Amino acid sequence: MWAASCLASCCAACACDACRTVVSGISRRSARIAYCGLFALSLIVSWILREVAAPLMEKIPWINSFHSTPNREWFETDAVLRVSLGNFLFFTILAILMIGVKNQKDPRDSMHHGGWMMKIICWCLMVIFMFFLPNGIISFYETISKFGSGLFLLVQVVLLLDFVHSWNDKWVGYDEQFWYVALLVVSLVCYVATFAFNGLLFHFFTPSGHDCGLNTFFIVMTLIVMFLFAVVTLHPSVGGSILPASVLSLYCTYLCYSALASEPRDYECNGLHKHSKAVSSGSLALGLLTTVLSVVYSAVRAGSSTTLLSPPSSPRAGKPLLPLDKVDEEEEKERAKPVTYSYSFFHLIFSLASMYSAMLLTGWSTSVGESGKLVDVGWPSVWVRIVTGWATAALFIWSQVAPILFPDREF
Repeated sequence: MWAASCLASCCAACACDACRTVVSGISRRSARIAYCGLFALSLIVSWILREVAAPLMEKIPWINSFHSTPNREWFETDAVLRVSLGNFLFFTILAILMIGVKNQKDPRDSMHHGGWMMKIICWCLMVIFMFFLPNGIISFYETISKFGSGLFLLVQVVLLLDFVHSWNDKWVGYDEQFWYVALLVVSLVCYVATFAFNGLLFHFFTPSGHDCGLNTFFIVMTLIVMFLFAVVTLHPSVGGSILPASVLSLYCTYLCYSALASEPRDYECNGLHKHSKAVSSGSLALGLLTTVLSVVYSAVRAGSSTTLLSPPSSPRAGKPLLPLDKVDEEEEKERAKPVTYSYSFFHLIFSLASMYSAMLLTGWSTSVGESGKLVDVGWPSVWVRIVTGWATAALFIWSQVAPILFPDREF
């Protein structure tokens, strides 16, 4: 017994030392990756609790407060929502605290890059505290998460637009025939994939013998959007490249598929209902991978002054009234450097991503009634994704025609 106690103490001490070593090794340049790691940790914790926490949560009276005990799936999704709420509040508080940080001289700059041991402890305590909240608060968070997930999808669109335009500008900048041919080949591949994808959508989601006018409308609208992209891009007044139009067409088709796949499994026009488990697992894995990649990409792109994450340049500091030593002057210049990205918006990305990942892990269906049974809320998921696809189309078309409509402004 004494030996086991000593062994446990040694393991705990080693774990603490390991955590302290990792935390102390986080530098200014690696802080953004550390935040991504913390977000990935929240996904892992959510996934684990989704699988193992249900039996314990059934015994907690303020969670299992129904007349009849809900099924296991309800407790699984409730656990995911509580972890997500803690993660959301953690990053939202950081986003609020970082509003207005313009240069490294601001004390909050050190708060953003340092204090990792305290941050991890606060994150853990915040997630644990969420399991003491009543179901009403969690239900309200679940409702607003659908709208927050839509905003996160729009952020993905902006990042995708930035990436595609940067990709196109880089290849065009080489000004060589090889790269022009490469642009054409990639564009053709995207268009062929888009047409094939839409054909599969017609096959799976408009089965013969059923009135599937809504699904047909969604798919036809996607094809119309794809046609508009090509027309606007190739118009002589715009003179754009076909690559962004082809990539965005493929992305809008994916959003259409994601929306149709979110339809209730008992809906007669959902041709995937016979393969619901396989499709759900694949969609979940793809959605989580997309979420993590989007957050990591936003963290990497945040250092670029051309993205929406970059704040306006801070005003230059004036000369000091008293002369400083050369070393002090260099330190002062280093501290007075403007920040390379908006810390507040950076944390807001993680807040919205927390909502979106919760919706993915719970299948967008976590509401409960008085009976404690799951209420099917698949249609809100469908419309969130469809509207996001339409917003994507509007943003891309606006990015093409805005310089023509307002030539005196920079876009």
